[in-house]
Amino acid sequence: MDIKEIDVLELRKLMQENKDFTLIDVRNPDEYQYCNLGGALIPMSEILERHAEIPKQGTVIIYCHHGSRSRKVIDWLQANLGYENLYNLSGGIHSWSINVDSAVPIY
Repeated sequence: MDIKEIDVLELRKLMQENKDFTLIDVRNPDEYQYCNLGGALIPMSEILERHAEIPKQGTVIIYCHHGSRSRKVIDWLQANLGYENLYNLSGGIHSWSINVDSAVPIY
């Protein structure tokens, strides 16, 4: 199944327009504390136990550091639980730091 992508400029536009979406960070808690874009923290290692916290309705954007962990999480959720409303943030928070908000630390 294909994984839908959204880039950081599209996400910024959604935020600026106060569009309704859910943002989920699948990085580790220490990474989230260092910098984040808001939204819920559900570390990749806890997806099996906490997937019910991810809505199956509406737009859900999942992000990580560069986009590979979030891609794996989306792939698993789609293949095993039938999710169809998930978007991977292309380039992750790293791309956000470079292209949208330099105040978000790069690590």
